[in-house]
Amino acid sequence: MDPLSESFPRTSVALLCAAGIVVAVMQTIIVPLIPRLPDLVHTSPGNASWALTITLLVGAIATPIAGRLGDMFGKRRVLLANMASVAAGSAVCAVSSALLPFLVGRGLQGLGIGAIAVGISIMRDIVPAAHLGSSVGAMSASLGVGGALGLPFAASIAQHISWHALFWISGAAALACGLAIQRCVPEGPSTPGGRFDAIGTLGLTAVLTFVLLPVSKGGEWGWTAPLTLGLFAAFAVTAVAWWRYERRTPNALIDVESLLDRPIMLTNIASIATGFAFYAMQMAPIQILMAPEATPLGLGLDMVRASLVLMPTGLIMFGFTYVSSWITDRYGARMSLASGTLVIGAGYLVLLFALIGPWPISWLWILGSSGLVGAGLGLAYSAMPALIMSVVPVTQTGEANGVNALMRSVGTSLATAVVGMVLTGSVVLTPTTAGPVVTPSTGAYASTAVICLVVCALAVACALAIPRRRTGATH
Repeated sequence: MDPLSESFPRTSVALLCAAGIVVAVMQTIIVPLIPRLPDLVHTSPGNASWALTITLLVGAIATPIAGRLGDMFGKRRVLLANMASVAAGSAVCAVSSALLPFLVGRGLQGLGIGAIAVGISIMRDIVPAAHLGSSVGAMSASLGVGGALGLPFAASIAQHISWHALFWISGAAALACGLAIQRCVPEGPSTPGGRFDAIGTLGLTAVLTFVLLPVSKGGEWGWTAPLTLGLFAAFAVTAVAWWRYERRTPNALIDVESLLDRPIMLTNIASIATGFAFYAMQMAPIQILMAPEATPLGLGLDMVRASLVLMPTGLIMFGFTYVSSWITDRYGARMSLASGTLVIGAGYLVLLFALIGPWPISWLWILGSSGLVGAGLGLAYSAMPALIMSVVPVTQTGEANGVNALMRSVGTSLATAVVGMVLTGSVVLTPTTAGPVVTPSTGAYASTAVICLVVCALAVACALAIPRRRTGATH
């Protein structure tokens, strides 16, 4: 690496992590509004659910594209565009009173999700090797920190001020972060250039749309509905055509041959698994915490208190990025990834014991389980970029990190579908003073924990199967 600075650029790293947190918050601030959203934008509950789906879909598509654009035209320039998109989308949401403009705003916010992968690539350019592992780990963990902070932040603002203020504040944070990055973060020594693969971009957009849309909406549409099956069929056809095109074209959007390289392939599979485990912990415990006390597992907390129970997860995740860096320096990134997925599994084992044991469940069980999952995610998410960057050239850093981040998005999409299907497939009807309440059964929550344990076992196997490399070979 051409050393841009002799010292560790702490301000730049802090601003890049802040950008990751701001972007991650955009994915969770909508959660407290979901019950009220149909009335706020004058639509049906089914249509309102697109406010979650469109951000996920646009973010998944935009992330690898942002990484490639960063490699070609300059990473800081693309990162600034990410932050501008988040700010613009937040402003559009803040002034919207109808569904269509609100979805446009949420889509613009989704365009900013690529900021985390681009920020990791910038760090490779500007951070000295001695500090790169911990810096990349902190950037990776910003996803969890933003997710953890987003819920109590959004619930408090929406409850005590207004839902419009929620988006105005988010937009202002994105704008301030972008201005600070423009002023304080250097571009880095990489030489931009190349031709943009427009056909490959359109093909990737089609492939991801055809798979993520039915995965996200299949439970609502029906898994055997013609639309769902038709989209899956379209995915199979377009995926094959896109892969063949990318193999033949020069300056391809994604070097698909490199995806078959064993370390990259196994790391990406582990990324899907950890993305699944991450989002499952976002979906299941919050329902236990907020269900009425009259229900079998309900703890009766409101959104703010429930989110405060889960908030330490993100902070623990951030703290364990430094443990991951220590493990990576001594034993290699593959062991950090394996250790992380084992700890995530331990978190789900605690949840399973809490559910099936003879003792009554309490918020302390949830806190302990989510804390272990957060620690494991901090270890695993920090190791993945190190594994990727150890085998790709500097000119493909943004592209490779973008694809790896995409794999995490695929994992979260699968969690949305699978966990949602399990939790709604076995429910209990409980009469309360406010009327009957339908909640997932104890068996549904236990099945979710078991599925996540299996997913974690897959991730551990992938991590241990990654070939050993010389420690510290990240440049």
